[in-house]
Amino acid sequence: MIKINLVAVGKVKEKYFADGIAEYAKRLSRFCEFKIIELQEENYQKVDDALISSIKEKEGEKILPLLKGFVFAMAIEGDKFSSEKFAKQLKNLVDIGQGVITFVIGGSYGLSDAVKNRADKLLSFSDMTFPHTLFRLMLTEQIYRAFSINSGSAYHK
Repeated sequence: MIKINLVAVGKVKEKYFADGIAEYAKRLSRFCEFKIIELQEENYQKVDDALISSIKEKEGEKILPLLKGFVFAMAIEGDKFSSEKFAKQLKNLVDIGQGVITFVIGGSYGLSDAVKNRADKLLSFSDMTFPHTLFRLMLTEQIYRAFSINSGSAYHK
């Protein structure tokens, strides 16, 4: 069974987001071994451009050792896929025998260049900015939707 890892900086504080993520994680268990790995976000009171760069580098150092298999880094400048195209991308990875797929969501200031350079694909859902906890729910749902599409389920209409 394929392993899907979701590496995310920061915790989900809102119960309603946590419940939604847990529901899709449970549904995904039919298709894959799904695991969320949370990393502590670097927090500072006053932030300037130099500190933002430092924060991304520190978070990147924690992220890099966790990136296994094919890596999708979530980045606003990444490629945008329809749900069907995303499902096809995942199916292709499964069909070629990719055993692990890792998705990574950075902290408040995004991902370090080192993480983006390690990624096999930069992926974006929109040019808009979303709260990270909402985005984690959206990504988990889209991963589930992709597996549902590939299995012929009626979930995707």
